[in-house]
Amino acid sequence: MDKLKRVLSGQDSEEPSVLAEVADATSLSWGTRVKGFIACFAIGVLCSVLGTCLLWVPRKGIILFAVFYTLGNISSIGSTVFLMGPMKQLKRMFEPTRLIATIVMLLCLVLTLCSAFWWRNKGLALLFCILQFFALAWYSISYIPFARDAVKKCFAVCLA
Repeated sequence: MDKLKRVLSGQDSEEPSVLAEVADATSLSWGTRVKGFIACFAIGVLCSVLGTCLLWVPRKGIILFAVFYTLGNISSIGSTVFLMGPMKQLKRMFEPTRLIATIVMLLCLVLTLCSAFWWRNKGLALLFCILQFFALAWYSISYIPFARDAVKKCFAVCLA
């Protein structure tokens, strides 16, 4: 048992740390990360554009739009996991500066799908897609230094 603890903690000089081996096995090169980001982001954009095109399909168009638009946004958000890694992405998503934006964005994603599948309310699905757009935009600009302040000032000037 002591041998296992030493190996896991990396204290055994004869054998490499199991945690270090796992980290090495699961880490991607920077080139692979960029390719994964581009592929995932492109799929997200494609789904969003496809959803917009499907909006005009009779009877089922709004539901198809809601589903594809939401999948596109999920894929676009997921693409940044390739750049940061999953744990760092989650930590940054739930930092105090973007906690509310993250919760609203995730809530809009879920409510869009609920309104499309369970409630079958096209008006709500469209409303949640619009809210999803604004929530994702606000969440995204939280990663750009001073961008939120600039947007707030811009709106203040426009409304004054």
